Amino acid sequence: MKTLYVSDLDGTLLRSNERTSEYTNTVINHLVNDGMLFSYATARSFVTSHKVTEGLIAKFPLITYNGAMIVDNADGTFIRQNFFDSSVKEVLKDLFSRGIYPMVYSFLDGEEKFSWLPEKCTKCMMDFGRSRNDSRNHPVTEVEELSAGELFYITCIDETEKLKPMYEKYKTHFHCVFQRDIYSGEQWLEIMPEAATKANAILQLKKQLGCERLVVFGDGKNDIDMFEIADESYAVSNAVQELKDTATGVIEDNNSDGVAKWLLEHYR
Repeated sequence: MKTLYVSDLDGTLLRSNERTSEYTNTVINHLVNDGMLFSYATARSFVTSHKVTEGLIAKFPLITYNGAMIVDNADGTFIRQNFFDSSVKEVLKDLFSRGIYPMVYSFLDGEEKFSWLPEKCTKCMMDFGRSRNDSRNHPVTEVEELSAGELFYITCIDETEKLKPMYEKYKTHFHCVFQRDIYSGEQWLEIMPEAATKANAILQLKKQLGCERLVVFGDGKNDIDMFEIADESYAVSNAVQELKDTATGVIEDNNSDGVAKWLLEHYR
């Protein structure tokens, strides 16, 4: 039976320095060239995931923005896209009314952008925006500009007390991820279209590739949905306990290249 292997990136395939190791790159490149069907599923964009996986040159489809997009690793074209409907405008108005000014990902005139309002956003949001130094960066001067274009992802970085009520309010209507960033420790709330999940994207990819089995790897709460649909699921030892409780097993941590070691030992 054909098996699809899917790994999360941050905290799982990436080491704590936010990079894949030379060992992981070598192992995965070799196994993919040998016929392994592999992908990674990440909250990152195509642009930033490519930067942190430099050296991982094997070509395979990528699941980005927590499942909002599937991208062809060979040329960066989109295989699948999920966008908000018009109701997202009311969500943004609600956030603004509570003093929350998020980073909004959209397509403006056909180009992928993330819009943010430096004048009103939090310091941690500003630091994050400035760290993403690429062509998508789109600082704006007016609140209304955050609602422009075809929207597909919203990121809020703010105080837990401000963000938690928004998570509770919208988690049943949208795909929401509420957790602390593993690098900065800041509280994040990410809001996506309801169908934009890692699990849904993986199921589409599994069908497209004609696979009967699915094996996944992860470390965080946003990996639970893909663990629930997998035939086998493995949490790295640095994973949150909630994920370990749903896993088939626990493997070595991300800094020990746990995923690559497992693949090398068990593939075939």
